[in-house]
Amino acid sequence: MKKFNFRKVLDGLTASSPGGSGGGGGGSGAGGGSVHPAGTAGAAGTPREEVQETLTSDYFQICKTVRHGFPYLPTALAFDPVQKILAIGTRTGAIRILGRPGVDCYCQHESGAAVLQLQFLINEGALVSASADDTLHLWNLRQKRPAILHSLKFNRERITYCHLPFQSKWLYVGTERGNTHIVNIESFILSGYVIMWNKAIELIIVFVSLPQLLIGYENGTVVLWDLRSKRADLRAYYDEAIHSVAWHHEGKQFMCSHSDGSLTLWNLKSPNRPFQTTIPHGKIQRDGKKPESCKPILKVEYKTCKNSEPFVIFSGGLSYDKACRRPSLTIMHGKAITVLEMDHPIVDFLTLCETPYPNEFQEPYAVVVLLEKDLIVVDLTQSNFPIFENPYPIDIHESPVTCTEYFADCPPDLIPVLYSVGAKHKKQGYSNKEWPISGGAWNLGAQTYPEIIITGHADGSVKFWDASAITLQMLYKLKTSKVFEKQKLGEGKATAEIVEEDPFAVQMMYWCPESRIFCVAGVSAYVVVYRFSKHEVNTEIASLEVRLQYEVEDIITPEPEIIPQFPDASSQIPSLKSLSGSTNTVACEGMMKDSIPCLSVKTRPVRMPPGYQADLVIQLVWVDGEPPQQITSLAVNSAYGLVAFGNCNGLAVVDFMQKTVLLSMGTLDLYGSSDPYQRQPRSPRKSKQFAADGMLFSLTPFSLLIINNCLSPFSVFSVKGSRKLSLPTDLKTDLENRENSFSRSRSSSVSSIDRDSKEAITALYFMESFARKNDSAVSPCLWVGTGLGMVLILSLNLPASDDLRQSEPVMVSPSGTVLTLKGAVLTFACLDCVGTLTHPPYEVWRDPHSADDGEKTRKRKLVMHSPSSSQDMGDHQFAVICSEKQAKVFSLPSQTCLYVHNITETSFLLRADVVTLCNSVCLACFCANGHIMTLSLPSLRPLLDINYLPVTDMRIARTFCFTNEGQALYLSSPTEIQRLTYSQEMCDNLQDMLGDLFTPVETPEAQNRGFLKGLFGGSGQAFDREELFGEATAGKASRSLAQHIPGSGGIEGMRGAAGGVIGDLTRARIALDERGQKLGELDERTASMMASAEAFSKHAHEVRALAPHTQN
Repeated sequence: MKKFNFRKVLDGLTASSPGGSGGGGGGSGAGGGSVHPAGTAGAAGTPREEVQETLTSDYFQICKTVRHGFPYLPTALAFDPVQKILAIGTRTGAIRILGRPGVDCYCQHESGAAVLQLQFLINEGALVSASADDTLHLWNLRQKRPAILHSLKFNRERITYCHLPFQSKWLYVGTERGNTHIVNIESFILSGYVIMWNKAIELIIVFVSLPQLLIGYENGTVVLWDLRSKRADLRAYYDEAIHSVAWHHEGKQFMCSHSDGSLTLWNLKSPNRPFQTTIPHGKIQRDGKKPESCKPILKVEYKTCKNSEPFVIFSGGLSYDKACRRPSLTIMHGKAITVLEMDHPIVDFLTLCETPYPNEFQEPYAVVVLLEKDLIVVDLTQSNFPIFENPYPIDIHESPVTCTEYFADCPPDLIPVLYSVGAKHKKQGYSNKEWPISGGAWNLGAQTYPEIIITGHADGSVKFWDASAITLQMLYKLKTSKVFEKQKLGEGKATAEIVEEDPFAVQMMYWCPESRIFCVAGVSAYVVVYRFSKHEVNTEIASLEVRLQYEVEDIITPEPEIIPQFPDASSQIPSLKSLSGSTNTVACEGMMKDSIPCLSVKTRPVRMPPGYQADLVIQLVWVDGEPPQQITSLAVNSAYGLVAFGNCNGLAVVDFMQKTVLLSMGTLDLYGSSDPYQRQPRSPRKSKQFAADGMLFSLTPFSLLIINNCLSPFSVFSVKGSRKLSLPTDLKTDLENRENSFSRSRSSSVSSIDRDSKEAITALYFMESFARKNDSAVSPCLWVGTGLGMVLILSLNLPASDDLRQSEPVMVSPSGTVLTLKGAVLTFACLDCVGTLTHPPYEVWRDPHSADDGEKTRKRKLVMHSPSSSQDMGDHQFAVICSEKQAKVFSLPSQTCLYVHNITETSFLLRADVVTLCNSVCLACFCANGHIMTLSLPSLRPLLDINYLPVTDMRIARTFCFTNEGQALYLSSPTEIQRLTYSQEMCDNLQDMLGDLFTPVETPEAQNRGFLKGLFGGSGQAFDREELFGEATAGKASRSLAQHIPGSGGIEGMRGAAGGVIGDLTRARIALDERGQKLGELDERTASMMASAEAFSKHAHEVRALAPHTQN
């Protein structure tokens, strides 16, 4: 990690390039970047002196905070019935531990090996995990971030099953060779006591019956092993493979599940054959023969009740003739059989019981079912077996997440308002009991500001989450697909030709929390503007269609006098309105699609429930057989009433108050005569002109070449012969294309620019700013950033009064200002003259469908965040612009480049945001090489540079985002959101914010079994395992069998005693253990060498004895 403490870097130097139109980008540091104050000292001296920066590198530190969502690729399940916490292991080596809402802990095995099994040390604050690399780990849960205390690596045998009896310190470990080893939990060292069963194929399950051990093998054999006499008291054989074994609490019966879908019940008094065999889902044959075989029953649990029939619960076992039937869990209670069908395959299940003692009536009350993509808890206390309402945010992946946004320090009224409209759509029919996984402890901590996370999904849904105090709870769900007609079978070809994924997939989102305006851009080239209302309405959906596609073939070089100029807004509105209106589109007959949107907006009145209601739908249309390109940038401003969006063809600006298109233009035409590369706008083919209302309207020309520096979360492919848009998963190819595109885009050759002249709009920003050098006051502007690093400023001329806003047109005109950076532009921000972040103006939210129609309700209330109104303080501002490669700070209105920082030369930025931290402001960046960086503003001093996360796929690149107060998030797996902080203060306070996994709880007392039951019901309550398994009796296990590895789980205690005797003793014990381990390995190698030498000597004698006969 790099931290930077210097106040200013190279403060006396100036950049070599002119400061007026973009400033140069000196410095070519490899990866680290460089800082260059630019422009002249005189011009920039005053602004630099006014800003007092307070942030230093001491304010920054990277730390993961919490992970939300469903554990990706789950493999194992465990429950502590006293602490009431649940653990889930995954194929990636992760463990998630869940308790009451707010208690959610994530930990990871360093090896990344899959978790095979989990076992709690019940009410001890510890957990044992068995991983696929044949290692056992002991986790300490008595700290907020669990860590490994001990590990035991098996070298010769593969672990298949583990069992830890309640209140025992001896762990039974079964292996694929059929052997059972015993591990001391306290020291995590193997006992010399081993149960050898070499003829068996695989050990499946181990269960204890004092003083005997019940062992089930895969080949259908069950053995009752007497630990004291070291012999098998009972052997039972069955001709079908065993998948699991369950024990009756009295210790006189056990049940097995088999590969033919059968359950067998065995009695210890007559082990020759099962006294009961059933195939629960098998069809009974008419001739009285055995029922037909079914699918394997993978697991069975046999739980008894004191006042009712026992529960037999199992997974699998369905008939083979129902191939399409969904995975199921069967509950047998007396004669009643209930089959619960699941949406996903069952990974594991556990029955939750009232008592932790295995030799008492179990009294089951719930079943936890772990599915591949869900977690379900079934209530066994009600006859219809309802499920509990899950309080965890495990449905993030209900539809794949395609984009995310994160808002910290939101208006405090937003969360209750969103929750109130979302609660009306809650599902019914859940159990009325409290959630049974209720362990741990959690409190709000010191962080109390509201936070909201928004996730966009592949099915068009948008979810709003309350993320305050490192928790996550869903507030409200919006279905954007509701504004479109359902596609009938065979009618989706137009969309299918351009998108491979769901046509409603959310691509970009823009939210203004203050005005509650929400805007969504979809993968099918559409934008929907939503307004928030507390009232239900029934209304039609307004829609517009925009042409933003241009020809590349048969290009006619224009004459100089007829080069298209930036159109006048007043003359443009009527023609665009008629051309782009939803009712006056130009139809095209034959095979070639033209003026057709990808989706059909509903034309009938639509019922819209309280919440976000569609105000306007804007769709890009096909042009001459070419599909519309996906949207790459989006911005909305509620005060102006405008929405702007762009793609790799050009820019569109729409007035969503008057429902009119203000601007629809190719990127090259936005420059006019200000193009620094002097590129000529390209005319369309003469035959491609359309008449609209008697006016000849020429489509803005544009070339159709591949664009690789498009910064949309969805990469755009428009290669000739391919018409599909897809979500790329291989980031490497995309990164290489981006680098190649960048090297081409920055070439000084005009011909090279012409060859790659398709310039995507990559960033948009509405702001009160100085549009031109000679402006004396700020005015409404739209900042436009492109894929070639160009920045254009468009002036917005709004009606003078609010009364005229609904009738008078908005004028959009070029300012002539063009600034340049390296790489595609990512973000904009404005600071006032003292360095405070200036927010865009907004309209205060008012309910558009309020019952009160008074004049006060209808009048808009605008909040303008202009610089200080005093003349001496408000005469200038700072514009912060960040691209893929560098950041620049300009002084406005002089447009002098004050600072330049070359962030990276060997990679490029994926995300950059200007954020507030500790009442100051900084630029936060996430690079494709995995680095997270922060820069001070306005001086762009490096404050933090940490190699945090290698970007291995587009999921991370597409979802990473920063927010205020030093927080960020990204999608760490298809089902999980990882939150992190880059604030030192939050890192310091994180321990107080996390939940406690372990809380002191009294272990329930065992039931009084009575004198006669204790006398005749079985022996062994005083059975001493220490005497059998201890080193004095059983001896030491071979050191080559398993290797003990000390863990770091006690590191917190180790740090506390680092300078004392305890720390010295701990380190000495670890060193002694390692030394003894090495001596043991040396002893074994010596013995092996001696055996080899003896074998060689014997062989040599045999050869020598045969030699005389050979000579004869």
